[in-house]
Amino acid sequence: MRALDAPGVLESFERRLGTLTPQTPRRWGTMTSHEMLCHVSDSFRGMLRERAVSRAPTSPVQRQLVRLIALHTPVPWPRSVPTRPEVNPHDGGTKPEVFESDRARVADLMHRFAQPDVAYAEHPMFGALSRREWMIWGYRHLDHHFRQFGI
Repeated sequence: MRALDAPGVLESFERRLGTLTPQTPRRWGTMTSHEMLCHVSDSFRGMLRERAVSRAPTSPVQRQLVRLIALHTPVPWPRSVPTRPEVNPHDGGTKPEVFESDRARVADLMHRFAQPDVAYAEHPMFGALSRREWMIWGYRHLDHHFRQFGI
């Protein structure tokens, strides 16, 4: 599985991020490209313990099964899955402000998230993750939303 801390990955994501514009059309879902930046930032901030994120109402078996599929198989993440309200810009998440500032925040957060000494919160859906699983999640989450906008 690809991981956020693998050589060249952050640079590749920066290049992809640099191609995003406020007018970039979505391929699925309801977020605009600018709202996606806010969602990704809020998600990173939640996992970095800088923003509260509520736990998803799932059983321990559901957590383990979804975690296994999402982080340990090449199965693409499903499209248009509802997210936690605290990271949803249509709900309690951050609202878009200045596109360039919000884009720069994503770049900063993805680099901070990949640092080796980070202490992560529990994932709202998957629970406690290993460092390797966090790096896979970071990669897959960014890639999922970047593909949502064709970047």
